[in-house]
Amino acid sequence: YTADEYAQETASTDGAYAGIGVSIQKNKNGGVQIAECYEGGPGADAGLQTGDVITAINDTDVTDMELSDVVSLIRENKDKTIVLTVLRENEDSSREISVDVTDVELPSVSGEMLDESTGYIQITQFTGVTPQQYKDTFAELKDKGMERLVIDLRNNPGGLLTSVCDILREILPEGLIVYTEDKDGNREEETCDGKNKLNMPLAVLVNENSASASEIFAGAVQDHGVGTIVGTRTYGKGVVQELRQLSDGSAVKLTVSNYYTPNGNSINKVGIKPDVEVKMSDKQWKKAQTDEKADKQLKKAIEILKK
Repeated sequence: YTADEYAQETASTDGAYAGIGVSIQKNKNGGVQIAECYEGGPGADAGLQTGDVITAINDTDVTDMELSDVVSLIRENKDKTIVLTVLRENEDSSREISVDVTDVELPSVSGEMLDESTGYIQITQFTGVTPQQYKDTFAELKDKGMERLVIDLRNNPGGLLTSVCDILREILPEGLIVYTEDKDGNREEETCDGKNKLNMPLAVLVNENSASASEIFAGAVQDHGVGTIVGTRTYGKGVVQELRQLSDGSAVKLTVSNYYTPNGNSINKVGIKPDVEVKMSDKQWKKAQTDEKADKQLKKAIEILKK
């Protein structure tokens, strides 16, 4: 990683960074387009919308800038207010929007009640701020009457080992969560004291894009028998990697160990086989994004929980 790439990677895994609460991409016609505007972030609060094209920041033209340079321009104004020149679809003239640059948390957890007693929590990535977001979301759903829970890890690429273990300590009984072994056979264990064991029926959704920390989660739930894994076989990334920063600010990512589920299973290049397999085609998956009733895997998970 270059120094800039390392900074972005660190922000991504930490789950918090100095910014305005949006993700950006290059617009094909020039400029920087907002790909996503995070709810509750300073950008959304200021009136920015997904699809807006930023052409200037504090009168500095960003049309031909690299994305990393645009990000740097925003971050160097931490704790200040910047003025964005924005073009919005179907509007002839640009508008100026003032936005505060603050510490922003990337949302990695969302939740809702599917019916009066079934809660649904989606975890998109395991970052440094994910455990607290999970606890807050769980508490909100519990207050709404949740008596059974679906946790959705589909398309979750993983993240921090510490993050997934902290969440599993809110679910598992006393015992082993996961253990790692390096090339010399040195073993390190992550354990749970069982004080916060989940006391309701649980189903965990996974698919072929659930990887790494997601597989640690599914493997621990499966081995301890505290929930039902529903979906398709997971990706199969059973290695632990670390970022090592170099003296010039750049970094390398090294694979340092293998990890194993509580029962000693390695999932590297094998994956976690779900307890209940439910396949979905790309077409079905696409439809399920806009129509919850078309989500066969979620439907099956709810059916299992109600039994």
